[in-house]
Amino acid sequence: MRTTTPARAAAALLVLEGFALFAIVAWQLVALVTGDTGSIESAIALMVLTAVGAVALVAFGAAVWRGRSWGRSGGIVAQLLILAVALGAATGAYAHPLTAVAIAVPAIIGLVLLVVSARRGARDASDEASDRS
Repeated sequence: MRTTTPARAAAALLVLEGFALFAIVAWQLVALVTGDTGSIESAIALMVLTAVGAVALVAFGAAVWRGRSWGRSGGIVAQLLILAVALGAATGAYAHPLTAVAIAVPAIIGLVLLVVSARRGARDASDEASDRS
């Protein structure tokens, strides 16, 4: 299957988001080593979960680049989860609206690109099926 421009842009964005999460893992590691954590167990668990999320985003990006539908599906779910984090950053006692915008804008762009590429992928699959019959 041929990869379209929106799919390649979405793949690149997913990989960049994965690298951003790896940077957060490094930040968490520095906080753990310098003793800037309340609970070592919680800090390690958060670091592992963040690393798993980073690996998943990079894998979704690679799959989208190769035209795999599971990468688009996982990417869409990841973008929705990122939007939920942005909503949390925008509300509550410790709200940071600018942080929420910085988190939400790439997620919205990624979501739009993934939906567009999924629609094109479905259309291309339909065209291939009709060519075979």
